[in-house]
Amino acid sequence: MHKETKITVLITLLFFLTGLIRLSAQMSDQQAIRELRKYENSGMSQQQILIELNKKGITTSQLQRIRAQYIEDDKDITSGSIETNYDPSGTVLRDTTEIPLIIPEMLQTPPEERVYGQSFFSSTNLTFAPNMNMPTPANYVLGPGDEVIIDVWGNSELNVRYTITPDGHITVPGLGRIMLNGLNVQQAEAKIRNEFSSIYSDLDSSAPGTFLAISVGNVRTIKVNVMGEVVTPGTYTLSSFASAFHALYVSGGPSKIGSLRNIRIFRGGRNVTTVDLYEYLMKGNNTYDINLHDGDIVMVEPYSTLVQITGEIKRPMWYEMREDETLQDLIRFAGGFNGNAYRANVSVLRRGIHEMEAFTVNQPEYASFKLQDGDQIDVDSISEKFSNMAEISGAIERPGKYAIGDRIKTVRDLVDIALGPTGDAYLQRALLYREQDDLRQTMESFDLNALLNNRIPDISLRKNDRLHIPSIFSLEDSVTVHVDGSVRDPGSYPFALNMRIEDAILQAGGLSEEASTARIDVYRRIKDPASTTTPPTMSEVYTFTLQNDEIISNDPNFVLQPFDEIVVRRSPGYEPQSMITIDGEVLFGGRYAKKSRNERLSSLVERAGGLTEYAYAKGARLLRKSTPEEIERGRKALLTQARMESDSTFINSIDLSVQNIGIDLEKALKNPGGADDIILQDGDVLSVPQLTNTVKISGGVMYPNTVNYNKRMSLDSYVRQAGGYSRLAMKSKPFVIYMNGKVATGRWAKIEPGCEIVVPEKPDREPMSIQGILGISTSIASIALLISNLVK
Repeated sequence: MHKETKITVLITLLFFLTGLIRLSAQMSDQQAIRELRKYENSGMSQQQILIELNKKGITTSQLQRIRAQYIEDDKDITSGSIETNYDPSGTVLRDTTEIPLIIPEMLQTPPEERVYGQSFFSSTNLTFAPNMNMPTPANYVLGPGDEVIIDVWGNSELNVRYTITPDGHITVPGLGRIMLNGLNVQQAEAKIRNEFSSIYSDLDSSAPGTFLAISVGNVRTIKVNVMGEVVTPGTYTLSSFASAFHALYVSGGPSKIGSLRNIRIFRGGRNVTTVDLYEYLMKGNNTYDINLHDGDIVMVEPYSTLVQITGEIKRPMWYEMREDETLQDLIRFAGGFNGNAYRANVSVLRRGIHEMEAFTVNQPEYASFKLQDGDQIDVDSISEKFSNMAEISGAIERPGKYAIGDRIKTVRDLVDIALGPTGDAYLQRALLYREQDDLRQTMESFDLNALLNNRIPDISLRKNDRLHIPSIFSLEDSVTVHVDGSVRDPGSYPFALNMRIEDAILQAGGLSEEASTARIDVYRRIKDPASTTTPPTMSEVYTFTLQNDEIISNDPNFVLQPFDEIVVRRSPGYEPQSMITIDGEVLFGGRYAKKSRNERLSSLVERAGGLTEYAYAKGARLLRKSTPEEIERGRKALLTQARMESDSTFINSIDLSVQNIGIDLEKALKNPGGADDIILQDGDVLSVPQLTNTVKISGGVMYPNTVNYNKRMSLDSYVRQAGGYSRLAMKSKPFVIYMNGKVATGRWAKIEPGCEIVVPEKPDREPMSIQGILGISTSIASIALLISNLVK
């Protein structure tokens, strides 16, 4: 088999294995729903949630499918002819359960893809429930089930309540039946007044002493059928005060294909009115929102024409249009053009019989252009270019854009309107950038000073001209001087003419405490623009002294030049205190300042009054602050160890800022100035402990322990005091840590009071399971078979 064929087979195998891994990693729908619920209150953005779900194998297409299935199931549950009970408080028992899924923003419908008014009846804050605590309207038509309240006051008093019977009357003792069915409140009051006048003679007299009024208490309920293209068609039990909008709300409103502008109300087989929701949504006109009667049918027809408008419009959406409405009506529905719209014409895309068609409709045609279902209108933006603008920039008092017109026609006019050049303007050469007819840029340069003084003719401006007046500072480097050394705020500072060394030091905060007044150096770069050879020297050096805040120099007129470097030296006679500490078994412990650079251990103990009778000099320890270089070396050593042991977790737990210095204070005190009497450094801490007559055994032993010191016992004897070596103990590599910080290795190391014996342990590795061994064997066999087949 050729080498190329083998490679092709291997690549194909890798793709196949990768596909199997992806298939096995993809979650089921139930697992995906559980993962979605975990992020409901996570505080993460929807984009972050989608990224996390994709990492777990949940794809965007799977989320879309789950959401669509949930909505379909919800429709199946709520579909059919459903009779919904009405609560007298005015609230319809309607299911408002939301889909319990987090759907990322990219899966939601963007605003320009929504239908205007489609979600109007899904709002829980706009129910159109009737107000049951208002006076009964005079035109309210009474019917069976309504409660009529009759109030009589004046010379006689009476308050009674009657419910209209199914055949439409009330029965009043002494008067008999009074038919009220089909009468409005005003008519019913007149009829009851007429009947009651036979009982109360002064009720209808010219000077009545008795008065009568009626009102409606508990109102009846009615059954209304909501049919057609609504979310949940069916029969609903509503209050007799309910309107057409309320019936639409309880049924969920028009569906995706339901019309918002052709909602018909049928009563007794006759179309009594047609509701146009756009009249209410856009004008607040609720004239068509009539009260419903028992048995009314609310019929929502499918929409006939739906068009989309996008671009530079205030409310880009889909809109339902009537046959008599035009493009101008659509623009009005969408709130009109926004400020950036190009209004001269718009583009219309239309689905023809076989392919798409495009139309460009000019503004005079807006009022007559008829739209068809599916039309898409795009409103473009105006051009970003200006027809009468010129710009001025650079060293000018008021740079900016100005309109070319009666006041501004030439370059001189533009400079005058911008209040003239600034003091740093370079007037010998101004730059005029000009746009040609083919939109290419050209540049013209001229002497602006000569133009302003009428020595050359003025230049007429064109649209989109850009005039730039350079500054003398823009033609030079950023000129500074640098102050370094023993000053309070070293750094670079702006150069100024006639600037002296004292001025630069003052800008740098003045001399610091350690500064030397005996030597201040100034370094100056060599500049010779006309030179054609390399100079033998790289810089000029000047040395000065400072006395009474004045520079002492052989040249009293010496001033700084650009890019000079001033270095204030540190005084050799300045020495800050170096503090050292001694504590423990000494007479006068505490902090001491070093008397000399080479002060040693013995001197510090002597200054502290010597050791007490309980001191254990051989166990004294010295702690020293690590320098940044020492910390970096220690960190690199630990990283090397971590790479060798494949474990870096222990590095962060080690403090490298302080190091332990192994000393022998007993020898240092016996031989002051000798090799053991080391020189102390700033921040050193010497601790002299009491005698500790114990030995600690830890590490790879059966029972870590602390036992009494016995000078006749060896290291192995102490280990036996701790139960002997453990299973993982490295018996040949024990070491001893003494109280003074020194370490001795080997099984024959000397044991002293207060020391610690540490027995290292080998890492504990878990034995491989049977399943692991079988898995490795199977993999090796598969690889061998694959190699064999490839070779053949």
